[in-house]
Amino acid sequence: MGKKAGNVVLFPKWKISLEESSLQAMKEKRYEDALEKLDELLSYKVNHYEIIVGKIICLMELNRYNEAQNICEDMLQHKNDDYYHYLHIYLTLLFQTNQYEILMEQVEEELSKGSLPPLLEEQSKELYELSRKMKADVIIGENAEYTEGLRQAIHNENHLEQWGLVEKLRKSKAQPDKHTLSILKEEQIHPVVKTAIFQWLQESAVKDKVHIRKLGLQLKVKPTEVTELKKQNILKETVYHLEEMEQQNPSLMKLLNKILYRYIYVRYPIIPPSEDAGIIAHALIHIGKEYISPENNSITEPDALIASYLKEINLCESLFLSIIDE
Repeated sequence: MGKKAGNVVLFPKWKISLEESSLQAMKEKRYEDALEKLDELLSYKVNHYEIIVGKIICLMELNRYNEAQNICEDMLQHKNDDYYHYLHIYLTLLFQTNQYEILMEQVEEELSKGSLPPLLEEQSKELYELSRKMKADVIIGENAEYTEGLRQAIHNENHLEQWGLVEKLRKSKAQPDKHTLSILKEEQIHPVVKTAIFQWLQESAVKDKVHIRKLGLQLKVKPTEVTELKKQNILKETVYHLEEMEQQNPSLMKLLNKILYRYIYVRYPIIPPSEDAGIIAHALIHIGKEYISPENNSITEPDALIASYLKEINLCESLFLSIIDE
């Protein structure tokens, strides 16, 4: 009995003819023709393993890897008798398209189940090891490119590009070189970029003492000995002094929290002394009042120390937003 597509019946002889002609087209490397015939068969629900695999092969030969990958992933979801055949094709496709991370995750998942057929297990482990080496080579190449790009961005004084490249190096877990450590004391480097570099040094467990200059301040310190930014006591202590503001205007307090974090971010790791937390809170309250009533002339002028922090907080807000878009 033939399968129907709409009101049309696919007769057995026509089905056999399509299958044979699609196979012949594949042998002759006429993949577009083969794909057209395979799609016609699939439209009639003739979707056994050979037809689906044939389509995957045609798509791969035509460099339509995304479509081939989508079919593999869909078939793996069914977990039918042909699961391990599709898995082998899928892993091969991932390797050919340099998707080493996904391949390694898939192999780890399959090995954890302990049910791979012996031959496929051996092949999967080989692909895993090759992927691990290829991934390492790719990372080394990318890091060299990022590092050279960072040097060029520093030479061109392109602060936004510098920050982006530092973030890429952090994400790839590259090891900072001596030149990176030395630029922390260069005045022309943007304070936000220096913060990103210092956090990168912390994540890389750099134990050497580094010299940092920013905002007219300087510090010599070992990155591993500095509390990470979000755990700095000055943040918690300043918020403590803003409890009344939090109760009166939660929305405004949310904004002031952001401004406070940006301020400490730009200064980091050169942190204001803890005893100034109350003064910083007063400066933030002054900023809050200006946000609420920008035209209000009755806002009292802050004293000299609060005014100094107010000026610095506003500067750091501008510096932060000039690099990081929130």
